[in-house]
Formats: sequence, C-alpha cells, structure tokens
Amino acid sequence: MKVLVDINHPAHVHFFKNFIWEMQKLGHIVTIVASKKDVALELLDSYGFKYVNIGSYGKGILSKLINLIILDIKMLIIVMKTDPDLIMGISTIRGSHAGWLLRKKTFVFTDTEHAKEQLLLFVPFASKIFTPSCFSSKLGKKQFTYNGYQELAYLHPNWFKPSEDIFETLGIKPGEKYYIMRFISWNATHDIGKRGLSHEEKKELINFLSKTGKVFISHEGTLDPDLESYKVNVPITKIHDALRFASCYIGEGGTMANESAILGTPSILINPLNAGIFDELSNKYKLMKKYNTSAEAIKFIKENINILNREANKSNLRRLIGDKIDVTQEIIKIALNYKK
Repeated sequence: MKVLVDINHPAHVHFFKNFIWEMQKLGHIVTIVASKKDVALELLDSYGFKYVNIGSYGKGILSKLINLIILDIKMLIIVMKTDPDLIMGISTIRGSHAGWLLRKKTFVFTDTEHAKEQLLLFVPFASKIFTPSCFSSKLGKKQFTYNGYQELAYLHPNWFKPSEDIFETLGIKPGEKYYIMRFISWNATHDIGKRGLSHEEKKELINFLSKTGKVFISHEGTLDPDLESYKVNVPITKIHDALRFASCYIGEGGTMANESAILGTPSILINPLNAGIFDELSNKYKLMKKYNTSAEAIKFIKENINILNREANKSNLRRLIGDKIDVTQEIIKIALNYKK
C-alpha cells in the first residue's frame, strides 16, 4: 500500500518514525510531506528520511491564514501526484482537506483539546480521528480512542533504550545532577493571549537550580543572549536521552513535560493550557506537577526540588507502562486495516 505521512512539528517526526521504518520493512511505500517548524526538518535529515518540504505556516496570524491556503494547494498537488491509499498525520489540516477533496482516506491523530482552531479546520474533513483515551473532548462518530499517549509511539520501552553516553555529550560525569529547562515561543494559534515565564523568572530559577546542579536550556525561537551559555548542545536525536537521566524537567513545553513524565523523570509543567494527558499524568500516575502560573511553580520548586527524584516515580512509571499499549504497533494496525 501507499501511505502519505504529514509532518508539521518535531514531535510528529518522533511519533511516526518507527511506524515509517516498520512499514517500509513490510514493503509499503511511504511518502513524507513536511513543513518547517522548530527542528522538524533537521530531525528528518538526522534520521535519513527523504521528504517533500512543503514550506512553513509562518508566525503571525495573517501569515498563517495566507499560508493555510498555499500549503493546502501544495498538499493537494502532492496527493494527486503520489496517489496514496491513506493519508496520516497529527492534527493535519492540509492532509484532511486534500484527502476530502480527492476522496482519500485520511486518519488524523490528536491529543490537544485546547487547539480548537485546528480542530475546527480538520475534524469535518478527516475520515477518522484517533485520540488517547484520556482525551477529554468529544469529536463525534469519527473519533476512535486508544489506550496510550502519542509519546508512547517512541518512548515505549519496546522502542526506546536510553544511552548513558549522553553524560559525555553534555560534558558532565555519569550520575551528576542536572536539570533540563524548556522555553517555548508562544506563537501557536492556541497560545494567543497566553504567557509563560518572564525573563526575570527564568533567571531566578536558573540561579536557584545552579546551586545544586547544572542547568541546560532547550528552547523555541530566540534565546535571550544572557542565557545562551545554558543552551543544551546535544544532537537533536538524543534529547530524550538527556531527559531520561535529568534530575528534573522544568518548562513551558507540554510535549517535553509529557516525555519526561513517561521516562520517569520528575516533570514540572508551567503552562495555563489544559489537556487530558496533563490531568492523567498529574493525578492518576503522579508523574507530573502542572502549574498555570509561574509564581506557583517557582514556589513549589524552591520548596521541593531536593526531594524530587526518579526513585519516587518508579512504581508509578511501572503502573503506567503496564496500563498502556505500544502505540507504534497500534498505528501499524490502524494503517494496515484502513479499508475496514
């Protein structure tokens, strides 16, 4: 069969990479269409994937509106040329529109309830929509749930084996305490009107954390010049190794907060947006702390950073892995049974 996979975010590369490799091993043809978002294209290059660069949606609202039409047209042309049996993607607007117009099956995955603008643009056009069982929104008859998280497509123990070589890459000794911080650009459509840590708050946290360990920063967009020395310099394919051995993750990025929690690393998310996965990782599995405001988060960190550790998470992590499925295997099953 022929499958077209649409990529519009670095996390989408991770979500689909094992699926693509497995489908290719089975003799199926996979076409990858991708747009520039953060390090998505660099990730595809690092993994050796061939892809069609479709362009970028841009940053401002006007740019996004104009490019929505342009990228739809580009996707339509690619689908006409490649004639796939199935189009797949995470929250893929252009894939859903092209599939609907050309009568192609389009299967869309999503785990972001608060991305309401995106939902409005792809739900009416997708053939089926697959969401984690913790997803709190109801999307109608097209919606199907699976007992997992998108991050378990690449961080499930069946697929991810962390390497302690990351300590050498980071320039620290094995077992040395370090923290990963993540700052996002806040320019997604669902981020409008929201804010994260101020520059002063970032500095306050970095100064506090530096007293007990090294601080490494992952970021979207431009990093303030006085924070450049903290930038994490590891190959982009190795960031999950860095998260796995970190003493704690602290940041505004929801995906990286989920990844850290699923790896058993103490995870503190500072973000006012809500999602079912945040609730489940926080309340059911106790693997994440989520704060809507930076003041609440900073207070918790200063009072508790020394008691947060992987040992306390071990039993909860075992329970999570025992409860959830291998999501890559589920994606393969969904694709191979697309006609049913």
